[in-house]
Order: sequence, then structure tokens, then C-alpha cells
Amino acid sequence: MSEPLALTLGQQFELERMTRVIDSTGDAQSLRGLAKQLLQAWQTQRAATEWMMRQQLGSPPSRLSDPQGQSQPTALKLNQEFSVAGPDVL
Repeated sequence: MSEPLALTLGQQFELERMTRVIDSTGDAQSLRGLAKQLLQAWQTQRAATEWMMRQQLGSPPSRLSDPQGQSQPTALKLNQEFSVAGPDVL
């Protein structure tokens, strides 16, 4: 059986950093922008994970993720910085 999923130390620090950015942002427009960036990153990560699993297992793509059955991964932008809060916060 595999080990449970756990964040690395670096991921824990990044999570704490982004939590502080969110906590320090009082502007609703900035929070909406940040939420949209996080949602995009989350969905991109999900697509990348599903694509990698299909590659490893050799199975066809999920109908839920792509109604036409195309196996084309979305361009990954996993290392992008979140710029909504401004350069001083990041």
C-alpha cells in the first residue's frame, strides 16, 4: 500500500506564504483575481495529474475531462507567480 499524500516542506512554506498574502489583502477585486488564479492552477494541476495517469496506465481519456475524447494536455503553468497582491507581498 502506498504512503498517504503529504506536502513537502517547500510546499508547506508556499502554502503559508500564500495564506498570508490572502489574509493581508483587503481589496475584494484583488481577492477575486487571486481566487481565479488559484482556481486555474488547481484545474491545471488536475488535468496534468489525469494526463500523467492515463500515460502510465495506457487508458483512454476520461469523458468528463474531454467530451471529444482528445488526449491533449493543457499547457502547464505550474510555476507562475501570483501577482495580484503586488510585488512587496510576494
